[in-house]
Amino acid sequence: MFNILVCDDDKEIVDAIDIYLSQEGYHILKAYDGLQAIEIMKKEEVHLILLDIMMPNLDGIRATRKIRETSSVPIIMLSAKSEDVDKILGLNIGADDYITKPFNPLELIARVKSQLRRYTQLGNLATEEKEAVYVCGGLVVNDDLKTVTVDGEPVKLTPIEYNILVLLIKNQGKVFSIEQIYENIWNEEAIGADNTVAVHIRHIREKIEINPREPRYLKVVWGIGYKIEKM
Repeated sequence: MFNILVCDDDKEIVDAIDIYLSQEGYHILKAYDGLQAIEIMKKEEVHLILLDIMMPNLDGIRATRKIRETSSVPIIMLSAKSEDVDKILGLNIGADDYITKPFNPLELIARVKSQLRRYTQLGNLATEEKEAVYVCGGLVVNDDLKTVTVDGEPVKLTPIEYNILVLLIKNQGKVFSIEQIYENIWNEEAIGADNTVAVHIRHIREKIEINPREPRYLKVVWGIGYKIEKM
């Protein structure tokens, strides 16, 4: 059974999400601010977090930064606002996805299932063994151990970042459009995906490139998309 931590200062929203997701067979842990969420993370095994942005004591932005220091568990941000700046902010600080309140329960369930599926496939919960190592110069992705190193130094990626990197390094030299990346990773139709993909690409570059402004590995092909340079 998957444990899902729901954190929102609005008790009615937490209870409503509890009803929706419990019906799908998930076990729900409840928190009402970021501090409570972090305390629960220390005591319980959590497989996914639904985290509101605006909360007292410790907001969702600071809580996400704190969680990302030790965990790559999927985080879906909940925001009462619909402006792009809020969505990009959530992705910038380590969230994997976002959903705007008020939300459709079916959309919420679909996004939760999608994130848990990727988290499982990433290997945090997987039982199937894989043996695959992809090398591009000093960049090494071990898909068996789910590790990334650059010149021997470990690199910590979020599940989304890792999956994008694996997609590209498995197909070195092949250019993927933003739409292709989004549809491969999110398993959804790419509508307004530009900002989402671009933010994750920038994060990957910041982590694997010595100089992200002059990338050695993850290259942009202007007007087309992105690729891992074949070496």
